[in-house]
Amino acid sequence: MKIGAISDTHIYQESEHIPKKILDDFKTVDLILHAGDLIDLKVLDELKKSCKNVLAVYGNMDPPEVRRALKEKEIVQAGRYRIGLMHGFGHPSRLIDLLREAFKDDKVDIVVFGHSHYPVNEKKNGILYFNPGSAVDKIFAPYNSYGILEINDKIEARIIKL
Repeated sequence: MKIGAISDTHIYQESEHIPKKILDDFKTVDLILHAGDLIDLKVLDELKKSCKNVLAVYGNMDPPEVRRALKEKEIVQAGRYRIGLMHGFGHPSRLIDLLREAFKDDKVDIVVFGHSHYPVNEKKNGILYFNPGSAVDKIFAPYNSYGILEINDKIEARIIKL
């Protein structure tokens, strides 16, 4: 199973879009996970043009209409692995600790998250913490990026720099 991961798209205006390279790469995935801060639900429509299977959660910057449409936290089964999806909250230096606490009873193998705009691909205590970074942010992100997870007998995760 091949999964595209994206977060913190912060699409505010009609003229803003997800970068074409991401949309093209996502045409080859089985599922897209969006880890929040969409700002506008049209982001999901744009992603669904690349892959009909899209799962998203809301983030701290999402307005009420997005929060009503999406959950704060999701869990998805991918083969024999369980993936937790949540935007995250609080100070970036404590983000993984907060996420570990949020998923402590869910027996997840992977946590896909956002919030910090900083890419993370790190295993801690047997759980892979994967933040694809921000696809569009030019202020807080060290660079724009997204992620691909390939799940077969093992998990292969990579951050792709734009």
